[in-house]
Amino acid sequence: MEIAFLGTGQMGSAIAVRLLENGFPLTVWNRTASRLKPLVERGASEAPDPRQAVKNARILFTMFMDDAAVSEVLLNKGVLEAMPEGSVHVSLSTISVQLSQQLTTEHSVRRHSFVAAPVFGRPNVAAEGKLWTVVAGKPDAIEKIRPLLETFSRGITVVGEKPYKAHAMKIGGNFLITAMIASLSEGFVYAESQSIDPAQYAEVVNAALFRSPFYEAYSRVMLHPPEVPGATIALGQKDMRLFRESAAATNTRTPLADHFAEQLHQAAEAGLQNRDWAAGYYQFVRSISHNPQ
Repeated sequence: MEIAFLGTGQMGSAIAVRLLENGFPLTVWNRTASRLKPLVERGASEAPDPRQAVKNARILFTMFMDDAAVSEVLLNKGVLEAMPEGSVHVSLSTISVQLSQQLTTEHSVRRHSFVAAPVFGRPNVAAEGKLWTVVAGKPDAIEKIRPLLETFSRGITVVGEKPYKAHAMKIGGNFLITAMIASLSEGFVYAESQSIDPAQYAEVVNAALFRSPFYEAYSRVMLHPPEVPGATIALGQKDMRLFRESAAATNTRTPLADHFAEQLHQAAEAGLQNRDWAAGYYQFVRSISHNPQ
């Protein structure tokens, strides 16, 4: 089984390593070629361009940052034309519902299968093989790729045969992550105002109310920001835009998401766009709480 993997940033690289470690050979390509070196050292083959990467692939994985990157590589660089008939494209990226629907059509006319498989988790979770993967596509295509998904997933949820539903689910999940980050940020600021250690506040509230590993993990990230962000404020902005656009397409109001989008915009304007999504949001909320306008 020949497998191509396009897009080896932090998350893509972590997933690609899991596939290699489980014995699946990969042909890899990335716009920044230097990021391929660790994968090549683990046995991956480097392609000079994305068309060469996919020309013999039966399965293609993509993990790009946003719609623009996906469209540039797949639609503008001729990758879809280079894919063999009968091959399967697995989109791991968080992309818009609109683009997911477009890709479904583009693949169908070329006799490819398209499976949406966006993942929940940060790169460190991917490295442990503990992502949660949401999948949608034709059942035969899903069964074909399931052994590969299992190498980096602690769980897999199939949400239907229409790929856009998996991307819509991921976008909705990211909205709740933003809501968690926003509520933790304000809660931490409140705790500080009462001379309570935010770490103790997080521990007590999570133990008493939520018992959630996500609250525990994100609290640690917010209170002890990583040197390399797992996700940035800019990515958070993208996710809120996708959520609001998807909802607007069905005339659904999103007042909370509108508020989060404005907060993220202000944080980016304050120079925090490349800060960690969770830690940067907390930093921004602290700054405006202590310096009210």
